Amino acid sequence: MNNNIFKTKSKENIIFSVSVNSLLLSLTAIFISVYVIYDRVVFLSLAITFGTMFYHFVMRLIVGYFVTKHLSPYLSPSSRWFRMKKAEKKLYKLLKVKKWKLFMPTASPENFSLKKHTPDEIAVTMCSSELVHELNIILSFLPLLLAIPFGKISVFIITSTLAALCDLPFVIMQRYNRPRLLRFAERQNSNK
Repeated sequence: MNNNIFKTKSKENIIFSVSVNSLLLSLTAIFISVYVIYDRVVFLSLAITFGTMFYHFVMRLIVGYFVTKHLSPYLSPSSRWFRMKKAEKKLYKLLKVKKWKLFMPTASPENFSLKKHTPDEIAVTMCSSELVHELNIILSFLPLLLAIPFGKISVFIITSTLAALCDLPFVIMQRYNRPRLLRFAERQNSNK
């Protein structure tokens, strides 16, 4: 298997990630300072919102790195976790995945290129991507623990739920596309 498939990260993605995280961390610090000075609840809510958003961005980078670097070599599209379940086909048809999946962004499109990688390599990349987004969904709710010391549980619930919902379409898309890619690979292998 070509391990280079997991090493691509465009300069633009890195600049964007650093810029967004710097902005969010700065806004968190600013609103914490303003809250301490003026003792207004709105500033605490803004500090919590930007701090939680910072967490979500950083957590996604860490999860993506960890899965890609340490777990991807062990992932298999044929494992039970990654196989499509019976009810999924109906669900994907109901959700009209075929229509909207083309509009979803991809962090590293070159990792999904049939010109650069075999279908089997791409299938493993899809498993990795699915796992990253599934872990992101679970970890999106970790900030709820901060509601205990900070209060403002509604802010934590809203930001955590929205963050989890942002990852869900990516899980669905990987699960929808992978069986199709594997069938393509089977047809390609049988024609050799």
